[in-house]
Amino acid sequence: MTTETPLQPCDLMIEAGWVVPVEPHGVVLADHAVMVTDGVIVAVLPTAQAHARFRPKDLVARPEAALIPGLVNAHTHNPMTLLRGIADDLPLMEWLQGHIWPVEGALMGPEFVADGVTLAIAEMLRGGTTCANENYFFPDVQAAVYKRHGFRARVGLPVIDFPTAWAKTDDEYFDRAAEVHDQWRDDALVATAFVPHAPYTVSDASFERIRMLADQLDVPVHLHTHETAGEVADSVRDHGQRPLARLDRLGLVNDRLIAVHMTQLTDAEIELCAQRGVSVVHCPESNLKLGSGFCRAGALQRAGVNLAIGTDGCASNNDLDMFGETRTAALLAKAVAQDTTALDSASALRAATLGGARAMGLDARIGSIEVGKAADLACVDLGQLETQPLHHVISQLVYATGRHQVSDVWIAGQAKLRERELVDMDAAAVIANARQWRERIATVRP
Repeated sequence: MTTETPLQPCDLMIEAGWVVPVEPHGVVLADHAVMVTDGVIVAVLPTAQAHARFRPKDLVARPEAALIPGLVNAHTHNPMTLLRGIADDLPLMEWLQGHIWPVEGALMGPEFVADGVTLAIAEMLRGGTTCANENYFFPDVQAAVYKRHGFRARVGLPVIDFPTAWAKTDDEYFDRAAEVHDQWRDDALVATAFVPHAPYTVSDASFERIRMLADQLDVPVHLHTHETAGEVADSVRDHGQRPLARLDRLGLVNDRLIAVHMTQLTDAEIELCAQRGVSVVHCPESNLKLGSGFCRAGALQRAGVNLAIGTDGCASNNDLDMFGETRTAALLAKAVAQDTTALDSASALRAATLGGARAMGLDARIGSIEVGKAADLACVDLGQLETQPLHHVISQLVYATGRHQVSDVWIAGQAKLRERELVDMDAAAVIANARQWRERIATVRP
């Protein structure tokens, strides 16, 4: 007589037509299931074996879907979701100085930040994004909103060489940064990074202070750099060095650096980034829209630089659509390199998931579907007309899939989107609030 082994309980079992773990690279697991307990992935098995071993409290079956790691938006200014479309078709500095900064000067505060982040979270969840690398003011407010909605984020501790509603002096920027970091340093979902705005708005003294504190606090340094040819020329004029060389002189070119945009790079600068472990965040649609230039994503990847993808803010993109951004990144890389193999579909998906997690220092916890990692996951319906016939799952995800095909999202095993419906957010209320901000912004626009 044989005794059957009792089934192992788990909180959640997700059955999918295809599981795309990202690590190992380029692998697609057909008819697999992912088991989750206490927010952590405990097994990835063929569906039949999963049912033979596990007894889930919650079973989600998506036979026409691909299950992927939640997308990681590695550079965004989410409060600026409220500024979507207010100043389009303008060069970067005219857009920034003539339109964005004046509106922010009139309206930026805790309420603006909280409401912009809330709108962004709803949009990101509906597009399969589960983690954001945030770069804006009032990080204390941002952190509280992300935590309230159970959304994973690394919020930036801003440093800039002029007064804002957040801080008035250099010392105040650093004092407030320390307070926010101390409050959130042990949180499971919300972490911090220094976000000096850009080389042209931050002094050598502040950069040196950031380098020292980033080492002490063990946090990344996340900044815009080499975004335009004009920025590089101005740096040579003002400092006698290109921005990356200046940052290197100040001790910041290392594996803590999250360098955003990087559209103006020499071969030697790409090699330096590879040698020092710098992560580069490619924001192709914002760069295209602002006419900033082209990030050499293919060359960076070939050199071994960790590549991530970000949307930038809605004021310059104008959305938080990581599926669209990833497709643009893959296509643009081929055109820039004049090489069809540059940033292939599997590498593009990796940049949008594990690459972003690695840039943020979170790759031990998220970015791929592996046992022991947090269950930050998204189901993408590939059974729709627009993704038929289905010959190659990863290719279809990158080149033919839209964010409207995201059916379900989990963060740390908690359902955030189920069958296209936000689980714990009132979409109608979010929309109504965004509309009242439209009226308020209209009264202060230049």
